[in-house]
Amino acid sequence: MEAVSQFNTRKLVWTAMLSALATVLMYLDTALPVFPGFLKFDLSDLPPLVASFAYGPLAGVFCELAKNLIHAMTTSSAGIGEFANFLMGSALVVPAGMIYRYERTRRGALRGLLAGVVCSTVAAALANYFILLPFYSQLIPMDKIIAMSSVVITAIHDKQTLIVYGVVPFNLFKGAVIALLTLRLYKRISALIHE
Repeated sequence: MEAVSQFNTRKLVWTAMLSALATVLMYLDTALPVFPGFLKFDLSDLPPLVASFAYGPLAGVFCELAKNLIHAMTTSSAGIGEFANFLMGSALVVPAGMIYRYERTRRGALRGLLAGVVCSTVAAALANYFILLPFYSQLIPMDKIIAMSSVVITAIHDKQTLIVYGVVPFNLFKGAVIALLTLRLYKRISALIHE
């Protein structure tokens, strides 16, 4: 019983530390010059992915929730951006963690990460189409958002092409970078996490 209690305490402490790291990383975002400026790149999904691989999808979702709740306290999006980020992040960590949980091999990690990146990209497209762009178009007219985006990607001329040529490639790129970093880092730190 004591071993179980120690494991739960260790799991809780590591999940909290990974949540804190994810929160810090969420504040370190940047625009990439090849994508529309409102799409900000950060590595805040990396710690939740590590938690999901180490302790299961629920731990990853908890990290996503914690970082977004904390970030929502200092945002100007009324929590809409954080809600969408939570949906997209959860769509990444849940399939990745579920597949890796049942196939704890490099192949299982690759399959999980691939499924997570695809699910997250689909979630990002839907969240932007139905939640984020309608919200932000109340602050900035949609035609201005389209015009700013078409300066970077000339194929963008309406909301649908913004999703297809801006949001989807951006999230595939972001997901791929985070997946590759997870592959490189997880085995190195998993011994420390499970010690």
